[in-house]
Amino acid sequence: MGAKDWMLVYADRPVADVLREQPAVDRQATQAFVEQLHPGRTLTPLDDSTMAEQSNPPDGIIYAGVFPGATVLLSGEVALDYPSALPQRFVDEAKGRTLYLHAMHSVVDWFAYAIWEDRVLQRALSLSPDSGVLEDIGSRLPFEAPYWAGEHPVDDEDDEQPYPFVFHPLELAEEALGTLFGFVYEGYPPDNEPELAEIVLLGYRLS
Repeated sequence: MGAKDWMLVYADRPVADVLREQPAVDRQATQAFVEQLHPGRTLTPLDDSTMAEQSNPPDGIIYAGVFPGATVLLSGEVALDYPSALPQRFVDEAKGRTLYLHAMHSVVDWFAYAIWEDRVLQRALSLSPDSGVLEDIGSRLPFEAPYWAGEHPVDDEDDEQPYPFVFHPLELAEEALGTLFGFVYEGYPPDNEPELAEIVLLGYRLS
């Protein structure tokens, strides 16, 4: 697996439904959104991109899109070992909406996700084989259950030491993407997967 991402999604309705509609980005609303979340920073516009091309922008670069029913932000600032510690300004933006955080890094087999409902944390999970379970807050969602139950075992026959989990964090990460957003970066795509190449994001350099 070679995928990595750091992403927030604010949603008024199921994210997959929004993305399947291939919504047009609201440029004025997106500009206002990124300014609201980055007070005192200078935002230099970059060329447009898409959700197919962007998932893990480098430090100082963000991509965002405000759409009818959902708002997407890609930013390294949300790649947190402890997702419950997401800066409050990001959480406050979720008033009246559901906020999802999804982040993973294949080099260290790390995965984290969190969900807030109307700014109240409902679920937060972060784990990697080197660090163990960093955070496990709230009730596990149904899509997690087969993994914790050992139904997706890791093939570690060639490893000197047994893998520390009964599943691979990145496999759970892709399951979370498919369940929460309707798409995956690697593996078998869900039915009716959104066309990420048709979903435009606006890029900005922060200074």
